[in-house]
Amino acid sequence: MTATTPRLKHEVKDLGLAALGRQRIEWAGREMPVLKQIRDRFAKEKPFAGIRLVACSHITTETAHLAIALKAGGADALLIASNPLSTQDDVAASLVADHEIPVFAIKGEDDETYKRHVEIALDHRPNIIIDDGSDVVATLVKDRKNQLSDIIGTTEETTTGIVRLRAMLNDGVLSFPSMNVNDADTKHFFDNRYGTGQSTLDGIIRATNVLLAGKCIVVAGYGWCGKGSALRARGMGGNVIVTEIDPIRAIEAVMDGFRVLPMAEAAPQGDLFITVTGNKHVIRPEHFDVMKDGAMVCNSGHFDIEIDLKSLGAKAKEVKEVRNFTQEYKLPSGKSVIVLGEGRLINLSAAEGHPSAVMDMSFANQALGCEYLVKNKGKLEPGLYSIPEDVDKDIARLKLEAMGIKIDTLTSAQIEYMNSWTSGT
Repeated sequence: MTATTPRLKHEVKDLGLAALGRQRIEWAGREMPVLKQIRDRFAKEKPFAGIRLVACSHITTETAHLAIALKAGGADALLIASNPLSTQDDVAASLVADHEIPVFAIKGEDDETYKRHVEIALDHRPNIIIDDGSDVVATLVKDRKNQLSDIIGTTEETTTGIVRLRAMLNDGVLSFPSMNVNDADTKHFFDNRYGTGQSTLDGIIRATNVLLAGKCIVVAGYGWCGKGSALRARGMGGNVIVTEIDPIRAIEAVMDGFRVLPMAEAAPQGDLFITVTGNKHVIRPEHFDVMKDGAMVCNSGHFDIEIDLKSLGAKAKEVKEVRNFTQEYKLPSGKSVIVLGEGRLINLSAAEGHPSAVMDMSFANQALGCEYLVKNKGKLEPGLYSIPEDVDKDIARLKLEAMGIKIDTLTSAQIEYMNSWTSGT
């Protein structure tokens, strides 16, 4: 449903959900002290005054706090969803009704609506783009070249989006600086590992209510998201197999105590499959053919292409929904394959995404990455830039302080030793 007000254009499911969204946003804020400190500073300094900003992100309670912080800093901000199933409709309603932030996002929106929202975002003529997956940037580069001169820069916090940005850079079409938020230590060490690990299993359990203890769980990909998913699956009593293409990550998985097999050998053994690779068709027809009857497959990578659902759908005699976010594909052999969350991000399609405490650091990086781009407008060449190390460490310090944890500092003798080459044993 489209709703409009005389003051603000938006497209959300129902503004009547705003009260619930407000309550949930307030609850999430209890676990986001770092971003609150940044928001308070932004409100005083107004670093984004006169800046048009677009965020293509998962519209969750945590994202709401990022948007509120950016607006407090003076940004003329507009939000769209980065995934059709990740929007929390009550949060979208609250951002519009309570904060007058334009939001164009409806949970379950079709691909046509999603693409239309990308166009609406670009119609805002942004100076800064916060992207999850680089769809807005890719559309800008391909179809809106006349707007490239408006862009100060972009931030990206997904592995998939960084891969796309690197490809744009290699092809010579990335004409502005982009902050690689995904590789900040306070992002991928925590968000990808602990956030994805916990929220992925949360989504699976909410969608299926199955007991994970004793199940054979296959995790495709052993990057930080895969590490977290494998760790939490083992913690729930699962017998975990890891599949990988990178020999170093494969060795790491082995030494972390996991079995490592090619997908072709893992497919007949798995009860549950989790893809977290950022690549396409990690699970393909030859794998479906040898899976157990009732094997469950899901994805926690950004896009829904990791599982070849088109081939599975073409092969199936019947597809039916057996639970919310749970579809059964009946195969000619008589066996069935269960797909969770339509192959989209299971932690957001069937659950609420990462816990607020971990997104506190991720969105602190996003907010400070945007500020860095504005402060350095015209000084940065086109390309990918890391979050400055001092910013990364400041975020960690703020988080520790909020947790009531103290750490040691170097003595003068230790500093001297670390900077000397003459002292030995």
